[in-house]
Amino acid sequence: MKITRTIHAEDMEDIAIGGAILGTGGGGDPYVGKLMAQQAIRKHGPVKLVDVEQLPDDALVVPVCMMGAPTVMTEKLPQGDELMHAFRQLEQLLGRKIDAVLCGEAGGINSTTPFVVAAASGLPLVDGDGMGRAYPELQMVTFTIHNVPATPMVLCDDKGNSLVLETVSNAWTERLARAATVEMGGSALLAFYPMSGATAKKAVVRGTLSLCAKLGQTLRETRAGHGDPVETIAAMLGADIIFHGRVGDIERRTVGGFARGKAHFDGVEAWKGHSLRLDFQNEFLMAERDGKVLVTTPDLITVLEAESGNPVTADSLRYGLRLMALAFPSNPQWRTPAGLALVGPRYFGYDVDYTPCTK
Repeated sequence: MKITRTIHAEDMEDIAIGGAILGTGGGGDPYVGKLMAQQAIRKHGPVKLVDVEQLPDDALVVPVCMMGAPTVMTEKLPQGDELMHAFRQLEQLLGRKIDAVLCGEAGGINSTTPFVVAAASGLPLVDGDGMGRAYPELQMVTFTIHNVPATPMVLCDDKGNSLVLETVSNAWTERLARAATVEMGGSALLAFYPMSGATAKKAVVRGTLSLCAKLGQTLRETRAGHGDPVETIAAMLGADIIFHGRVGDIERRTVGGFARGKAHFDGVEAWKGHSLRLDFQNEFLMAERDGKVLVTTPDLITVLEAESGNPVTADSLRYGLRLMALAFPSNPQWRTPAGLALVGPRYFGYDVDYTPCTK
């Protein structure tokens, strides 16, 4: 199998930063996932990143991820072996060896957790994911669009508990797994959506892990060269800078296994006298500028520190932070009727229709 790139421990710095940019404010703290991945790579060796086209059609591919409220993940750290336990238990249930690891979502901690399993198992990691960003619910993946069942799924926690789910639909997988995750303390780790190589070639959002690495590298090099990091990242993503302001107020609560809330920004410099509101459920889902809806899910809304360009998650927003908000288009699969039914604004209860970003 042709290896597109070999990932070493030091590469995880860039991948974690890039994952936080694509995480649209959610996906969990990338710092925790970065440390887990670096430890696994140093112990077991580098990870082989491969293009999905390199997989045989009959290969068995399994995504892994962490589930729960990001506000909990920063305080309730994994023991370290939960992901591999879930992965191996699912392998036993399926009765055959898994051939490749896949990333569930290319955002936050979940852009880095698959590297833990790939390093520990010695298996290749597919350069792609099921979202091209982060979303709050398990059924919100391109795999669902392609009729891939989420189960059998194995869910593990830091106490040694594990749970196997077999459900009638991916929506039911989310409901039952979310309830279990709440009981497990608000976060859990899992292996799910087993699929063939042939299915992965149709369903995967391609190249997202390479994009994470490139985003992190570009941000680092731009700062070293005293360039404008926000402008550079915006140009790389084809993004619009939709606001520059300070956090004036933040409403945030952890409910039902999600971090929900609203962030209010007061404009500075060219945006003085204007306001921005971001609604989030783990991830930023809708942006209103001066009371008018500007961007909605499935398009991506990400927030960067105005000076450094570092991504800021919804759970780390604080009063007075000076930030810049960017918006850019989602993967085309999300703009289809099936995609919008899963992740469009009306699914989240917003009484607005989706209007695509123009770029």
